[in-house]
Amino acid sequence: MRSLPLLALALTLPALSACGGGDGGAGPRPAPVATATPTPSPTITGTSFDVTRCLNQQVALGTSVTNLIIPDTVKLDVTKPNGFPNGRQLNDPVIDITLAVLFLDLTKHPANLLASLPLDPPGNEETLRSTFPYLGVPNGNPPMPPANGTNFNFRTDPPSAYTSVDRMGMPAVATALISSSQKNPYNDSKPSDDTAGKFTSDIRSTLTGLTNSLADDFQRLSLNMCATPI
Repeated sequence: MRSLPLLALALTLPALSACGGGDGGAGPRPAPVATATPTPSPTITGTSFDVTRCLNQQVALGTSVTNLIIPDTVKLDVTKPNGFPNGRQLNDPVIDITLAVLFLDLTKHPANLLASLPLDPPGNEETLRSTFPYLGVPNGNPPMPPANGTNFNFRTDPPSAYTSVDRMGMPAVATALISSSQKNPYNDSKPSDDTAGKFTSDIRSTLTGLTNSLADDFQRLSLNMCATPI
């Protein structure tokens, strides 16, 4: 899973301007070359945006952005091809795609636009294994469980054998869409609380604040937002 800080995207792709050194008296300067004036991006009006269209736009047939992030779980339809947002493969750029569908107009940009930019690492540092647990070996020297520890049996252990620690069914939700004051309550809650609407207003408020802050960066990058100015 690769991540793409959106502010890094905005700061890494500025409009390039030509620069040159002095001629030092080495000879005549070349004649200037006429260039076409680029068409400016549409000016974004307003300082606040309505994110309703972003939450309603379709990520896949019958699946809206809201369906994708609420509840905060991995969804899998075995009748359809697997791969995020239908399930998740280990190399799927989950956060890049999630950020794209939260901010970009999917009728103008593909959901993998941010994932395709040359800002992310080219791949995992460690090669994935071909057998369970499939993940590559850990980097560095992480703490290891005691040798006499016990393991879960995912096929037979009851739900009571597990403890919920952090909610990362959709990593970008807890990280980007839940406000700081609500992160602990969010981690302590269950996906059923999501569908009951417990965090819906917080998600909308946080997404609105991020959109308001990043609107000028999207404009500078000539990216069409899904949000509409108020």
